[in-house]
Amino acid sequence: MATKKDKGPLPPDYITLSGFKKLQAEFQNLTRVERPKTVQEVADAAAQGDRSENAEYIYGKKRLREIDRRLRWLDKRMNHLTVVDPKHQSGDKIFFGATIVLEEDDQEFTFKIVGSDEIDSNNGHISWRSPIGRALLGKHLDDEVKVKTPSGQRLFYVLEVRYE
Repeated sequence: MATKKDKGPLPPDYITLSGFKKLQAEFQNLTRVERPKTVQEVADAAAQGDRSENAEYIYGKKRLREIDRRLRWLDKRMNHLTVVDPKHQSGDKIFFGATIVLEEDDQEFTFKIVGSDEIDSNNGHISWRSPIGRALLGKHLDDEVKVKTPSGQRLFYVLEVRYE
């Protein structure tokens, strides 16, 4: 029997191969390096005696809970993601993972459409779920794309589509 909290299956979420490898690397680092190091620090602090007034012990236990929380989140997240390798895409149609050069009012912008877990605005990454990302998906080279953004309607012209 479904409850109010049961929202059904989660909608798909995508990530590029490089983004997924970064999540895996973080998971491995937490599992193989950070957690064992923190467990040892907690054990060493516990061996010093009174735990109630031992700041190293208290901090270590808190850090351990944070690591475990992050590991659970990463595990759940990685099992839910669909990995897409943009290198297997080609052509002038915009799909997930595409790098696009757009023109708006004689200004050029370069965006790469990525998953929400790998957005880096300093490198021109935008989420496929963002207003611009959603508007671009399925468009072609030389298309005009109208995008409704929080700051108002914008009109882009697709100058280039590439998959790296």
